[in-house]
Amino acid sequence: MQLQYTAPMKTATLPGIRVEPELRSEAESVLNDGETLSQFVETSVRDAVRRRRTQAAFIARGLASLDAVRRGEPTVSADSVLAELEAKLASALKSRSNRKR
Repeated sequence: MQLQYTAPMKTATLPGIRVEPELRSEAESVLNDGETLSQFVETSVRDAVRRRRTQAAFIARGLASLDAVRRGEPTVSADSVLAELEAKLASALKSRSNRKR
């Protein structure tokens, strides 16, 4: 039998911010059933952090791609990418229409 030590997780707080009463009212008006304003704010901050990390990763991939092009690495033309996407779309639409029959 293996024993595990699980200490209570320490928490931290986000700084309180002052907002216009209208913004608070708007935020409260969109809360889900049983959701608190604190939960809404936490979810919003988590979403913003995730979105910014995703954006930063996207920019990093773009810059890396630009560097690769500058080094002379092979590229794929926009026309060939679009043609491949159009073929995939046509295939998906055909498959979808076949399933409805």
